[in-house]
Amino acid sequence: MLQVRRYMQLATCSLSPVTLPFVMRTLTLLASFVISFGAYSQKDTGYLLQPDRVFDGEKLLTGVSVFIHNDKIAAVGPTASIKPTGDVVVIKLPGCTLMPGLIEGHSHLLLHPYNETTWNDQVMKESDALRVARATVHAKNTLLAGFTTVRDLGSEGAGYADVGLKKAIEDGIIPGPRMIVAGRAIVATGSYGPKGFDTDFEVMLGAEAADGNDLIRVVRDQIGKGADVIKVYADYRWGLNDKTAPTFSVEELKLIVETAKSSGRSVVAHASSAEAMRRAVLAGVSTIEHGDGGTLEVFQMMKEKGVALCPTINAGYSIAQYRGWTAGSLPEPEGVKQKRASYQAAIQAEVTIIAGGDVGVFTHGENVKELEMMTEYGMMADQVLRSATSVNADVFGIANITGRIKEGLKADILVVQGDPTKNISDLRKAKLVMKDGIVYRHEKL
Repeated sequence: MLQVRRYMQLATCSLSPVTLPFVMRTLTLLASFVISFGAYSQKDTGYLLQPDRVFDGEKLLTGVSVFIHNDKIAAVGPTASIKPTGDVVVIKLPGCTLMPGLIEGHSHLLLHPYNETTWNDQVMKESDALRVARATVHAKNTLLAGFTTVRDLGSEGAGYADVGLKKAIEDGIIPGPRMIVAGRAIVATGSYGPKGFDTDFEVMLGAEAADGNDLIRVVRDQIGKGADVIKVYADYRWGLNDKTAPTFSVEELKLIVETAKSSGRSVVAHASSAEAMRRAVLAGVSTIEHGDGGTLEVFQMMKEKGVALCPTINAGYSIAQYRGWTAGSLPEPEGVKQKRASYQAAIQAEVTIIAGGDVGVFTHGENVKELEMMTEYGMMADQVLRSATSVNADVFGIANITGRIKEGLKADILVVQGDPTKNISDLRKAKLVMKDGIVYRHEKL
């Protein structure tokens, strides 16, 4: 950086007033690049973080500091007990809570809000290049909001662009969260969109269609092309009069689950109807996405089988607003009322509830809105924090990597002003965001 400053001094000595602004901008960009590249490259770095409180993914602790060495959490405990080695940056964080980086359980980085562009037009009219360019911004905004991991459940017509986006983040080409990706996802023939075109015209779908024994080949192919998890649409709006109806039989769903399981991967099921949820649970999926029409009986079955619910409350809430409803006004749309009722039934049945908002339907970087809705609809703030950290990590099979403040795990850290175990909206007051030991956001207190 000293060299860059020296170059800036030398380069500006004899420049005219006309050319000076342009060169200064260019050199500033160069300096920013060097700083950014250095952040990815630096070795043997240490941070001693001293907040008022630590939420470790399960419980709230006081009088505790956290020592970060390179990309790992090296020590957690009373400050006097921590013996850091090498050069250490001490960051005092009065009035703040330190916690694991949040985990977004249901995102679509390749989508943007439907009140900007409809889903059909995003899939049919926007080029993959445009969608990827926008997704890089979505990834950055998600990370800066404190979400250091996302489970991205389908490219929605952009092929395996999510696999490439994940690789770009891993290689340090762009900033973004750790990604668990689903690739194209799987739908039943005739069920998915876009729809409404001349039947002689072959329309590109938002996911890959397959049925029967061909599901084995498609699952294997998606795995081979980079899918970390298999997503299946167990129902969709293809019933009479466009009503939501199950798409796959239990036997077909079992084929998907068994094939994925043989590779060590789990299956997640989009399911809004009670019957589709029942079939997916019987087939052995790991999570149900949405669950709007879930009944107490179905949720009790999920509890018994160890299947988690990802409620995606804010997606439907946002869509209702896009259609003209004013949030908070009465009467509430039927879908909004149904979601509240099903979510509360899931809580009553003691189903494992993970945190995921179907972000992309609403704005990336506003992921906290889902956590606020989860508290508004009946969960305690500390329960929601567990869902967005340790519970998500456990369900997604990444508890050995992230999700807790624990020695040996990745240094994925969020520090916020206030105490989100009491007021979940304090998550909006991010002061420090770290992923893999690299600081991406640090605001003065």
